[in-house]
Amino acid sequence: MEAKVAAVQMRNVTKTFGSVIANDKVNLDIYKGEILALLGENGSGKTTLMNMLSGIYFPDDGQIFINGKEVVIASPKDAFSLGIGMVHQHFKLVDVLSAAENIILGLPGKLDLKAATMRIMEICQKYGFEVDPEQKIYNMSVSQKQTVEIVKVLYRGADILILDEPTAVLTPQETEKLFNVLRKMREDGKAIVIITHKMHEVESLSDRVAVLRRGAYVGDMMTKDTNAQEMTDMMVGRSVSLNIERPDPVDPHKRIAVRGLTVRSLDGILKLDDVSFDAYSGEILGIAGISGCGQKELLEAIAGLQQAEAGSISYVADDGRKEELLGKDPLKIQEMGVTLSFVPEDRLGMGLVGNMDLADNMMLRSFRKGSSLFTDRKAPEKLASKVVEELEVVTPGISTPVRRLSGGNVQKVLVGREIASAPKVLLTAYAVRGLDINSSYTIYDLINRQKKKGVAVIFVGEDLDVLLEISDRILVLCGGRVSGIVDGRTADKNQIGLMMTTVGGEENGK
Repeated sequence: MEAKVAAVQMRNVTKTFGSVIANDKVNLDIYKGEILALLGENGSGKTTLMNMLSGIYFPDDGQIFINGKEVVIASPKDAFSLGIGMVHQHFKLVDVLSAAENIILGLPGKLDLKAATMRIMEICQKYGFEVDPEQKIYNMSVSQKQTVEIVKVLYRGADILILDEPTAVLTPQETEKLFNVLRKMREDGKAIVIITHKMHEVESLSDRVAVLRRGAYVGDMMTKDTNAQEMTDMMVGRSVSLNIERPDPVDPHKRIAVRGLTVRSLDGILKLDDVSFDAYSGEILGIAGISGCGQKELLEAIAGLQQAEAGSISYVADDGRKEELLGKDPLKIQEMGVTLSFVPEDRLGMGLVGNMDLADNMMLRSFRKGSSLFTDRKAPEKLASKVVEELEVVTPGISTPVRRLSGGNVQKVLVGREIASAPKVLLTAYAVRGLDINSSYTIYDLINRQKKKGVAVIFVGEDLDVLLEISDRILVLCGGRVSGIVDGRTADKNQIGLMMTTVGGEENGK
């Protein structure tokens, strides 16, 4: 068997932010011709470690060797000169420029767009990319933008590639296409690191997994010699159940009726086109679709945050009485006696106030209930303490500003607050986006508990495996239109993936 050659060797690498130790004397090897999955819970130090390798952060201590030679990486420019490229979860592209212009942006010397286009096409042909160098970024799908980011680092000569959550918003078909490209790169001798929380993708793609826990390196193993359960237990440090419960719907009856909903953005772009469906109490209705296909606008319209051009949204009470929600703001909906909770996609933009502490953020839900000029802080403080304890929120205390918490802990605070209002309808947009596997299963459990209480849950998700496990029915959106509604227990992932890209999929349920 041919000996593995290390492209990267990190030795005793340490990084602190104030009193927080993000990486604690980490030793990690990355080999040529290998795909390494870097695993760990939120806050375990995965992205920080890779940010040091890509020049975004500078280590406080330790050594980094590239191809056996010790190096100093003080900037992304240094990283590129060493053949290191990182594709971030949030793309760093200029929308008004073309693919080719973005790829060569920032490079030294005279810019020859014609020569650059030829080189881009060579890279695309070699690895099987589909990129139009002249296409503007604002006209591209999410997967096309990601392809541009990968071609950009290859154009700069990267032999060591780092991809942070590369499949977060891709369809199964787009994911498989990306994986095929990465396998070709592996065959070409490139060293590839993927950071992901999707264990089935780790098993499908990677050769080896390395695990971080609380900033420390706890070990690695060959992917073929392990499984999702063992990897998860290693990340968390204890045994974790990987089963998503799916109880039968509890006394289902119509709770939300959407008919002919049509919504345009402020600049006139059609976001929802004649959307109709029903959501039932005691069930989870999953919403699947490529990012930007109207999921956000749909939930915001139901919550009273989005104006509609046409259609209706009815709330059906237990006694069969209907209330029209469209055209009413969240306060008016609350005054009507409709208890509706919304966990938005933008946690700190729409859900919580970053500079306020946990107790004050709990109070945002209840301050109008006060009967005097003075606000009662005891109840919100009690609720904040309860959420911290029950959801294992990592925080110095309830007086800590929310912006100082990790993304996973912010999400737990937000979901905990919304559920505490005892809603009849729970709307969640990407409730586990960016969360580690342990935190994700905590959220799934919370959502299922609401279902058992008879709450109508509308769950917008990006991981089709999870949608198929947790949903009773799945509504598929494509370009703002309903492509079909399928049974969550019998639907096929590839079928849903095709429906996400083609309007008119066969309806398997109502």
